[in-house]
Amino acid sequence: MITAIVLIHAVADSIPETAQAIADIDGVTEVYSCAGEVDLIAIVRVHAHEELADLIPAKIGKVPGVIDTDTHIAFRSYSTADTESAFAIGVEDAD
Repeated sequence: MITAIVLIHAVADSIPETAQAIADIDGVTEVYSCAGEVDLIAIVRVHAHEELADLIPAKIGKVPGVIDTDTHIAFRSYSTADTESAFAIGVEDAD
């Protein structure tokens, strides 16, 4: 699975609608509105690099309200959240 982080500049007045339209695209797993230099951050997960070429410029880039995108492809995840949740399957709190 290939994960890409897409930084998105959007028209300020349409951020909620733009974010929802991006979230509705197949392959986009999460969209965050945020403070800082970009307006939205989308997490994209696909099976092949060629899918990114179709998804980002042809779909995300064409959503009304999107001004510009900057894509970063993840090489490796160092998050412990997924590992911890996997080992917690079937374990119940004693509380």
